[in-house]
Amino acid sequence: MGAMSLHWASVIIIAPSLLAADFARLAEDLRRAEDAGADWHHVDVMDGHFVPNITIGPPVVAAIHEVVTKPLDVHLMIEDPWKYAPEFLDAGAAGVTFHIELEDRGDTRALLRDIRSRGARAGLAINPDGDVKRLAPYLDELDMVLVMSVFPGFGGQKFIPGVLEGVRALRTSFGFEGDIQMDGGIGPSTIEACAEAGCNVFVAGTAIYGAGDLAERIALLRGSAEKASARA
Repeated sequence: MGAMSLHWASVIIIAPSLLAADFARLAEDLRRAEDAGADWHHVDVMDGHFVPNITIGPPVVAAIHEVVTKPLDVHLMIEDPWKYAPEFLDAGAAGVTFHIELEDRGDTRALLRDIRSRGARAGLAINPDGDVKRLAPYLDELDMVLVMSVFPGFGGQKFIPGVLEGVRALRTSFGFEGDIQMDGGIGPSTIEACAEAGCNVFVAGTAIYGAGDLAERIALLRGSAEKASARA
């Protein structure tokens, strides 16, 4: 990897979390988010084993893929991404991210390469208590690192500021120039610190879908992140 450029990944991406949408009106809510300026749709997939919750599978992703125009950013919080990642790619995922905590359960590098070989973006996620040094061997295979700022499994949790140190290390110590995504507790009061640390992709659930005016909220988040990124 080359030396880190000053403005590494300068494009700010706002990715509303599908978990906070109205599941009874899912297509309508996703279109509403797109009309309001969303860049991606963040799709949290949970299996009830890796995390204590169950959400959706490939058939739902395939269904929403038919009604959206923005990329589906699929975050696999499941025990066997090697088995299921291909199914989510077949369903229309534009990117698939799985957890570094699972690296001993399969060939992590091979799965990352397989995701990329199918024209999708490959990502690795790390939990708030994880050491980003674990990601170092794979950075050359990654389009994105997802830093969890809450413990995965449920929405609406409070942001854990200690994770920002790991983001800074990815940028400065490891020279990672790809996208760094932050997920958990992102809103107007936390997004600037994340952008200053080096994040450029932001997952927000209740902060967006719970707002009265989605367009106003997305514009506020994007503007705050852009200003903070410029200061970094």
